[in-house]
Amino acid sequence: MPANDRGQSASVNRTSHRIDSVSRSLGYCLLLDDLDAWLGLATILRAQLSTTERSALAYVALKALPLQQSQLVAETALRSPIPTASGQPIAPLFNQMDEAAFWADMTDAEEREAYCLASFKAMTFERQSAFLDFVQGRQAA
Repeated sequence: MPANDRGQSASVNRTSHRIDSVSRSLGYCLLLDDLDAWLGLATILRAQLSTTERSALAYVALKALPLQQSQLVAETALRSPIPTASGQPIAPLFNQMDEAAFWADMTDAEEREAYCLASFKAMTFERQSAFLDFVQGRQAA
């Protein structure tokens, strides 16, 4: 396969992953209809979308509202700081892996790594070994 095809394929895969992550997270927010979920979406949008993409999304969302409400939403958004940490994972809606993926999409890297390390340290030696085999096997594949 020519080098350009591999590069283009990798780019398409990254774009597809970004779209899947944003779409899944938006779906969770719509399903949960919870303030914390909606506020956490900002973290995902910052991580997965460019400034131009986020600007276009904000513009279209505001245009979808009646003028008075869009002004109120914009003013409120500009006055309120966005929390940067997601806090601990919540009880699973469907299953633990599903909730863990949702939480990992919403949190920042520092918080995600802290929970990962603490979780790993809390595992039994056998589970740690199995986890390392799984992770290293995925990297080799």
